[in-house]
Amino acid sequence: MAIAGPWTFTNGIRTSILKSDVVVLDGDSFNIALFTQASNVGPSINNYAALTGEVANGNGYTTGGKAITLTGSGTTAVSVTSSAPTTWTAAGGSITAYYAVIYKAGGEVLCYCTLANPAANVTVTDGNTLSVIMNSSGIFVLS
Repeated sequence: MAIAGPWTFTNGIRTSILKSDVVVLDGDSFNIALFTQASNVGPSINNYAALTGEVANGNGYTTGGKAITLTGSGTTAVSVTSSAPTTWTAAGGSITAYYAVIYKAGGEVLCYCTLANPAANVTVTDGNTLSVIMNSSGIFVLS
């Protein structure tokens, strides 16, 4: 189990918000994917295709990650949440990850986080499940 957070916006998303470019958090299709410690995940990587070090396909993980549904609520402060943890069950070997990345199905990276605090690899062995649990107050809050 990994308690995700804090989530960090990429520079591209911050710019999109400032320019009022359209990013429909409560309607666009998003995925969550896992990356290794060797990845280039960081604020300057704005597109999924530019990311390196994704967890290898196999052992219960599929490259590209899984679909995730984001839901926004509130008026003055908008909280963005996910309805349920995203899980991967290791099968045929272990899954080791360091980062989780949420990206728009078209490729634009929204945000990322380390999977442990303090930051460290999270490994699930064959037959066990890695659950990325979002912060109880939401993935992020815009206020």
